[in-house]
Amino acid sequence: MSEREEGAPRFRRGLVVGKFSPLHLGHLALIRAARAACASLLVLSYCKPELPGCLAERRARWLARTCPDVDICVLDETGVGAYARDKGLVPRPMPTNDATDAEHQAYLAWLLVEVLDERPDAFFANEAYAQPTARVLSEACTRRGGVAHTVHARSPDPGRRQLPVSASQIRAQSLAATRWLPDAVRADYPLRVGLIGAESSGKTTLAAALARHFGTPWVPEYGRELWEAKGGTLAFEDYARIAAVQVAREEAVRDAALVFCDTTPLTTIFYCRDAHDRADPALIDAAARPYALLVLCEDDFAFEQDGTRRGADFSRRQQAWYRAELAARSLPWISATGALEARVAQVARALAACGASPLPACADAGAIGPAG
Repeated sequence: MSEREEGAPRFRRGLVVGKFSPLHLGHLALIRAARAACASLLVLSYCKPELPGCLAERRARWLARTCPDVDICVLDETGVGAYARDKGLVPRPMPTNDATDAEHQAYLAWLLVEVLDERPDAFFANEAYAQPTARVLSEACTRRGGVAHTVHARSPDPGRRQLPVSASQIRAQSLAATRWLPDAVRADYPLRVGLIGAESSGKTTLAAALARHFGTPWVPEYGRELWEAKGGTLAFEDYARIAAVQVAREEAVRDAALVFCDTTPLTTIFYCRDAHDRADPALIDAAARPYALLVLCEDDFAFEQDGTRRGADFSRRQQAWYRAELAARSLPWISATGALEARVAQVARALAACGASPLPACADAGAIGPAG
């Protein structure tokens, strides 16, 4: 538009594209800025592979709840193929999430112009690819329409300086980053809290109590189940299996917004190295699994021997190892001490302080570790 009334949208049709996995406040600020500048706005999302907790149906619901005045199109590869075949086109493979910018730009141009019959006037993104993507879209629109068509690049917050958050930070279970989740997303997006600690430090009891307190699931420890099933003797290969099953159990409850895990693969790697002085590469990878918060259950009460424990000296060595690993890996953690009610309150305050739970924030949130 060369002439427009004061305050009128500059562009006829705008475009925002993203994985939105998960949708966060930075995405919403971009979408709202684009909507204000356009008479209509298309928000397009595709992702290959889809990321845990962020399937297409869920992303569509998040966008619909938070952006009611835009056109939303969330597609998977099957859906794009069906659209293409209906138009007599040969479907193209959807680029993977780690494909190059050029691959995504070529696919986006085909999808928009050939499949969806869209010719946007402006492309909105805060990343460096905004300008080159707009050029590719301009060329595709011009070829399809036979007349020159310019897609303008716009970056309302270049480099995300005003809202310094990324979906990858949230996917890494950064507890501090969860404050950037809108309420519609927070209710759906899974945050994992892992409990670690020496033998007889109350992990299982605390996990169950936290689940009751928050009305959310908890994931029991598979390693002890397997240990009991095998008569108290585990082979080297059992430890990687324990970690794999534990992770699978956690993923099985991904529909919960908050999940408490009785143990983590970090615990499994300790037992494996203690027994065999080495660890399977798959177990090492699993031990790097992110958690929004790790809770180190302190051994600040009398050791209870139930006939299966290794003894107080072993527990002290185990606890020292956890502390060293938490420091070395810069993991987000708090220390849970005292009676059960006190421990539940300490975890609740830590979550509330970072906006990760519906409870009010509290100043004395506990000793949150380096990355907390």
